[in-house]
Amino acid sequence: MKETRTGQKDAYEMILEAIDTGLYRPGDRLVESELAERFGVSRTPIREALQRLETQSMLTRDGRSLIVASLDHNQMADLYVVRTELEGLAARLAARHATPEEARVLRDMVEEDRGLIGNPEALARANRRFHKQIHLASHNRYLVQQLDLVHRSMALLATTSLAVDGRGAEAIAEHDAIVTAIEAGDGATAHKALSNHISKAFVTRLKIDATKDS
Repeated sequence: MKETRTGQKDAYEMILEAIDTGLYRPGDRLVESELAERFGVSRTPIREALQRLETQSMLTRDGRSLIVASLDHNQMADLYVVRTELEGLAARLAARHATPEEARVLRDMVEEDRGLIGNPEALARANRRFHKQIHLASHNRYLVQQLDLVHRSMALLATTSLAVDGRGAEAIAEHDAIVTAIEAGDGATAHKALSNHISKAFVTRLKIDATKDS
């Protein structure tokens, strides 16, 4: 029984990570046999993981097939409203509770990520790590759990706003302002800086969608 639970957990996490990193994108069909071969596990934990992901609305049905879900405009807008509020709260709490070491890690991330400008995929991965570090620095486990759910849904957006020309440099500058506020223990400024950062990312994403529709 223990092996089954472990196998299910591993399969679930591996599929979720594959979606999060863009290996599987919205609209891609997931096939049990192919997933089992790719991840080196039996089809039973794969099947259970797919059922779990479908329940969580990460996957949807297309006839008899399961495909990676996508978000329509209204769903994306709703997601960003929630993300803006929760991320802003995380920054406020991080300014209060982050240890000196956690603040140094955030500062180091900003400096290292400057070298990724011009590489949207690498910058997107670094961006996820940066935001996760802020979540952890809030020292509020319930907030971290909720933000994990929000960021899981972010994987259902087909493109990253960091792919837009100039957005990478802007995002790093915004990260810098967020960290400066956290270092200063200024919760109100940290909250505003991170909320503005998410709002600008949303506006950029709207421009991406408008370009696709034109």
